[in-house]
Amino acid sequence: MNLRLWQRLFLTFAALAGIALAGFVIWQQQAFRRGFLAYLDQAALERLQPVSDRLADAYADNGSWDFLHNNPSQFTDLIAPDLRRGRRPPIRPERMRAPPGAEAEDQAGDADQHRPPPPEWHEHDRESRRRRIENNLSSRLLLVDAQGAPVVGDPAIARSSAGVPIVLDGERIGSLLLAPLPRIRGDADLAFAREQLRNALIAGVAILALALLLAFALARWLLTPVRELAAGTQALAAGDYGRRIGDRRRDELGALAADFNHLARTLEQHREARRRWGADIAHELRTPLSILRGEIQALQDGVRSATPAALSSLHAECDRMGSLIEDLYLLSLADAGALEYRFEAIDMAELVAESLEAQTALLGEAGLMLEPIIGAVPPIRGDARRLGQLIDNLLTNTRRYTDAPGRVRVELSRCANEVILVVEDSAPGVPEESLGLLFERLYRVDASRNRAAGGAGLGLAICRAIVLAHEGRIDATASALGGVRIEVRLPVLEASA
Repeated sequence: MNLRLWQRLFLTFAALAGIALAGFVIWQQQAFRRGFLAYLDQAALERLQPVSDRLADAYADNGSWDFLHNNPSQFTDLIAPDLRRGRRPPIRPERMRAPPGAEAEDQAGDADQHRPPPPEWHEHDRESRRRRIENNLSSRLLLVDAQGAPVVGDPAIARSSAGVPIVLDGERIGSLLLAPLPRIRGDADLAFAREQLRNALIAGVAILALALLLAFALARWLLTPVRELAAGTQALAAGDYGRRIGDRRRDELGALAADFNHLARTLEQHREARRRWGADIAHELRTPLSILRGEIQALQDGVRSATPAALSSLHAECDRMGSLIEDLYLLSLADAGALEYRFEAIDMAELVAESLEAQTALLGEAGLMLEPIIGAVPPIRGDARRLGQLIDNLLTNTRRYTDAPGRVRVELSRCANEVILVVEDSAPGVPEESLGLLFERLYRVDASRNRAAGGAGLGLAICRAIVLAHEGRIDATASALGGVRIEVRLPVLEASA
């Protein structure tokens, strides 16, 4: 039979509760019996205190314990002297009631009600009580002398048993040892023990019933978010990325629900990004293709001649498409973790100087003034080709989107165990809400960084992939020059740190 998860949890909780209660009841009964026997033994020892005084007086009268040797009857008399002194037991209530029609006799002779019972009844009752005491107490007693030798009683009683000392004139003349009760034997004691067991069983059954109800409710309560998670997972598998589940709980299941919602949001964002990615790529490819198609059609129709200028325009559009395809290829390799890197010790100052030398003329043609600030920095572990691509992409990006005349500042410095590369330019700037999106693929701020300047919006995304591969960090903030400040932090070599 296939049980559902909540049923298994319920049966598990019920079994644990039943086992725990059964163990508790058994332990409670054992502890009660041991404690009750210890209580009876202690009560018996307290009742033996007057007996030790009587035994000391008897010892003083006789001068030794010889009078008790082989004389258990006299020993019993010393334990319960009332039996030998003829003291009658308390009168029972039924014996105090007069027979019907004898009210006058009762009123005339109240003293008659207190007359001693017939001798035969007194003797029989006394003998019965004597036998009970002998069975219940005398059989558990052992009188030993000062040297520990048995005088009278059960010699099998251990000398280490609890007892009361017998002292005469400050000198110990013997001990009265009491054997512990092996089990509860008296009718009243047995009835009390049975009553305790019955009460424990009733309490156990009531607690078990309550535990089963709580186990049922707990199992259902615990499985509620699990059922929601199962339904949500099925919805995600079916493509419903907008599905969310309640995450108000503050336990592990609540954390699991929050993780599920985060996964659903991430999948939804990735789906939207994939849609935008496809649309943006199609749009980026459509522009140069449309230009190429129009130029070629104009050449075919004889509208334009195959002049060097026309051919140069076609070549520029081909270069643009090739650059876009190459960037897309690099990003796909970076996403798959297949972008090739050859790490070695790199002098970042030398690498930056080489890149600036190659870009200085292009920056001048764009009307931008370069301000290099290259400080001495320790070597880093990196790929020279990829880091050169990083610097070129940053400089190309600022050349495309900075208005002329403008300024470009490149600064290289060290801070703690990091090498910091900063590239910042003058106006136009980027809105603050768009700074964190500059490294997204195909993202452009249309107000200032439009397609007319060239580029597909993949350069900064490639820069981020290169920096992350070098275990660094790249951020964009507003520049004091009025444009954008790109900061790259790369860790130095451990040996150099």
